[in-house]
Amino acid sequence: MLIGYMRVSTIDQTMDLQQDALISAGVAVLDIYSDKASGKKNDRPGLDGCLRVLRTGDTLVVWKLDRLGRSLQHLVSTVQQLADRGVGFKVLTGHGADIYTTTAAGKLVFGIFAALAEFERELISERTRAGLAAARARGRKGGRKPRLSETTLAGVRARLTADPSLDKAALARELGVHRGTLWRALERDRVSREVGQVVG
Repeated sequence: MLIGYMRVSTIDQTMDLQQDALISAGVAVLDIYSDKASGKKNDRPGLDGCLRVLRTGDTLVVWKLDRLGRSLQHLVSTVQQLADRGVGFKVLTGHGADIYTTTAAGKLVFGIFAALAEFERELISERTRAGLAAARARGRKGGRKPRLSETTLAGVRARLTADPSLDKAALARELGVHRGTLWRALERDRVSREVGQVVG
């Protein structure tokens, strides 16, 4: 069975061209799902419904490759999941028109796309590592900024030293953070000071 999916980015755009192409390819009107949403948007109820109804032996048909995936990686992941379920994937026009995963040639073309997605992931990872290394070399640390500054921690430490029975949970509420955040920050601060004393 052929199941169609189409998407336009804005409510001003029409789906007529995609719908006509899907019908010409043999997809019944009642088996066409659609979304009016940006390709990068996660919330696409039409696509979710389409993926739910697909069964082993079915083929998902799209007008162009970019109608389905938010990115190359998302596209490859979605089509791979379909393949694992025994569902085919066919692109009617554009750069991915040779992709029809139920044929040997189509599988080969999609394999190239999958390799490109892997290459893209490796490039992003490599650039991230290089960027962090360069930042560290300049004395900057990666990661999120601590929720509690050193000055705030010093004040908390002084209050706890003066009154060890002070309720840490109440302190956390006063500072506007979760108690776990405060406890972890105090533990890191304690370890850091102990290491500093040993090194000193």
